[in-house]
Amino acid sequence: MAEVTLPEPDRVEGAPHPRDTRILFGHDRAEAAFLDAFHTGRLHHGWLITGPRGVGKATLAWRIARFLLAQEGGMFPPDSLEVEADHPVARRIAALSEPRLFLLRRGANATGSALSADIRVDEVRKMKSFFTLSAADGGRRVAIVDAADELAPAGANALLKLLEEPPPGVTLILVSHQPSRLLPTIRSRCRELRLSALEPAAMQDALVQAGAAVEDPVALAELGGGSVGEAVRLLNLDGLVLYRQLVDLLGTLPRLDRGRALALAEAGTGRGNEARFDLIVGLIDRLLARMARAGTLGALPPEAAKGESDLLERLSPTPRAALAWAELQQTLGHRARQGKAVNLDPAALLMDMVLKIDETAATLARTCA
Repeated sequence: MAEVTLPEPDRVEGAPHPRDTRILFGHDRAEAAFLDAFHTGRLHHGWLITGPRGVGKATLAWRIARFLLAQEGGMFPPDSLEVEADHPVARRIAALSEPRLFLLRRGANATGSALSADIRVDEVRKMKSFFTLSAADGGRRVAIVDAADELAPAGANALLKLLEEPPPGVTLILVSHQPSRLLPTIRSRCRELRLSALEPAAMQDALVQAGAAVEDPVALAELGGGSVGEAVRLLNLDGLVLYRQLVDLLGTLPRLDRGRALALAEAGTGRGNEARFDLIVGLIDRLLARMARAGTLGALPPEAAKGESDLLERLSPTPRAALAWAELQQTLGHRARQGKAVNLDPAALLMDMVLKIDETAATLARTCA
């Protein structure tokens, strides 16, 4: 049987791996907090880096790992986490050959045919063995857990024991997209560095560093929720084009253009289009959320597509309309998850979502007239 090459579970397709990302944009405060702990001798053994997916948490984790492992024997206190690319530690980490670093992430499943759905307990045990075997070398050792949310229950308990009784000289860096899913005892034994969504300027700089061509950083920041990873996904799947098509389609409400609706529904169907289907569902969810927010606050967000501001102002002019869109957002989100779970036809599911939006717009037009 031919050997299967598995993708790295902590890499966003179309972007450099976080260990190869040299500059972290928009999170100076988090870096300063870690440096302060380092300089004042209050370096905790467990660090939990939290925030939305794709905002730079893993990049910060790798920067911290490089920094800590490059400090052995340093004469002067460093004023940043930056480590030169030609530093021996940086070169070894880039090649995944640094003997004092352990990377805990999802591995192969039992058959080796695909990635495991979670981080299994045997992977955590490998990390514990690594600390035991490397202790004889002395010095500092670092482990990155990406992402801690993916730990299987037994694996989470095994990690907790390490946090409760950390080996000497070990720093554990946990990346978490949803810290509420972690054991409270894991959270309580770590110091948290919380990263927020990126502003458009920082988003543009990060995307340029990732090699992405950025024409509309405001739209990417708005639709990507300030997440570089999500913005890369939008670019890879023509997400900005799809969102403009969605805005144009809803611009025909309350007299839905069914031809356009069918074209949008068919854009997410067919073999290999699962990611685009998920993206279209996500874009519908975001547009409904923006409609609800606009009507509730009485203020329009930065425009993510031409004509969006007019659409939001027309379809969600009042808090009452906003409530209707918010309720529809929840309903359609549930229907989409349920439909996908039972393998409903993607085109039919998307068309049904659009028809429900049309129905709500018609009801609001009658009641708010």
